[in-house]
Amino acid sequence: MSRTESMMVELGTVAPAFELTDVLTGMAVGRDDAAQGVKGLLVMFVCPHCPYVKYVESELGKIGRDYFGKIGVVAINSNDLVEYPQDAPEFMREQAEKNGWQFPYLLDETQEIARAYEAACTPDFFLFGRSSNDCDLKLVYRGQLDDSRPRRGDFGNDVPITGKDLRAAMDAVVAGEKPATEQKNSIGCNIKWKS
Repeated sequence: MSRTESMMVELGTVAPAFELTDVLTGMAVGRDDAAQGVKGLLVMFVCPHCPYVKYVESELGKIGRDYFGKIGVVAINSNDLVEYPQDAPEFMREQAEKNGWQFPYLLDETQEIARAYEAACTPDFFLFGRSSNDCDLKLVYRGQLDDSRPRRGDFGNDVPITGKDLRAAMDAVVAGEKPATEQKNSIGCNIKWKS
């Protein structure tokens, strides 16, 4: 299990546009579709096979349900499906159904969207909010879910999974406030880039 940290993209960055196929519905979903009528947008880069994602996938489902109608949520899988067939759409659907994911699960086959977001690992979280006088979605949080880590070899811990860091940022966006700018990198498996 490789350990890769998120890139910590500059806060205030505008959310890159995307339009990708949702493997759960077969429909195209765009950035603006996902953020319509809500206060912000959470973009999560995940995949079915990563142990770090498996460790938190149930909490991701809870977050999707808890913030439904307040913040748009999408999950994106950008891994190379030729080298990692265990991340194919059928396994994405299985993962979403098992964990009660009610948000779109999008396939980024070209990896263009992962590159546009400067995603580095799975899971990698990007939370965008709107200020009252600005319609652009701007990056307000790009950090860890919480302090919990899967135990493996000589690392990991017994801290319970709560999603506290991401939830605090989402709560701030819902309240029309800015999240704290002191944020810790997300840690996960590296995105499986095409060669």
